Amino acid sequence: MTTPRVQSPPTLSHPSEAWRSALVTFDADLRRRGAAPHTRRAYASDLVQFVAWVSPRTARPGEVTHKLLRRYLAALTERGVQATTAARKLAALRAFFTSLVEHSQLEANPAELASAPKRPERLPRTLKPSEVNGLLDRIGTSGPLDLRDRAMFELAYASGLRAEELVSLNVDSVDFDSDEVRIEGKGSKTRVVPVGEHAVRALRRYVERGRAPLSNGPWAANGAAPGEPALFLSKSGRRLSSSDVRRRLRTWSRRAGVQAAVSPHWLRHSFATHLLDGGADLRAIQELLGHSSLSTTQLYTRVESARLRSAYARSHPRA
Repeated sequence: MTTPRVQSPPTLSHPSEAWRSALVTFDADLRRRGAAPHTRRAYASDLVQFVAWVSPRTARPGEVTHKLLRRYLAALTERGVQATTAARKLAALRAFFTSLVEHSQLEANPAELASAPKRPERLPRTLKPSEVNGLLDRIGTSGPLDLRDRAMFELAYASGLRAEELVSLNVDSVDFDSDEVRIEGKGSKTRVVPVGEHAVRALRRYVERGRAPLSNGPWAANGAAPGEPALFLSKSGRRLSSSDVRRRLRTWSRRAGVQAAVSPHWLRHSFATHLLDGGADLRAIQELLGHSSLSTTQLYTRVESARLRSAYARSHPRA
């Protein structure tokens, strides 16, 4: 039997009422659980593609079987979809059908019996401590933008923050008395993490000397909201976006002579790996990173294992 091809791009102009209702129910569940808008959009995109493929074969979600899901995953592979993308789409389907089970619209989740193509293991990219130091020390303190960037990236490395977490911080998120920062992470989960001495010093300089010029100075746009609570401000006096953070870090990494374009997640990975190298407990690292599962944090033990294997191969006379 010929494997059916996935429609590309997906269209959902005439789904059945059962499919429309199920998608609305799932999105309402995501809203209630505090899922970020981009997360909801990503789920919707993956599910729309699946429904476009499956609608000619079945009009109701309750008729989907694990065999049908396997055919869909096979169609993705035939089309050349990467294993990581197929795994993400399967995760969206599992979450979708779990929602329907919770609403008593299904007895069991058919996606639990389907498995995505095996993903190649990719270890997180990290910087050496000397590279991080060189990058951060390259950022000057001569003007508001330099002060902001130095504080932002010192904090990213000191506390392991994602780009989205950095830009969500407000001025009152930092407790200078306790050297801590309060973070709203994924799923609206709040965590409080310590801030290192270098980052605290950079944050103080920025708040005292750099933030006011950005909010009130000649760069600030006339439409900038008065009393903007964001910690890190743009030239126009508004909250930075995560793309702004990535762009500024790429700029500074080039100036520092780092060969690759460093992303904020490189700093986050470096934070975790350097803590592990220094003897930190894996569960403590899990809490600092805001991982809901320890298995996610255990990825960094494989980074350490790979580093040790490399050192062994270089150094042992009978390796």
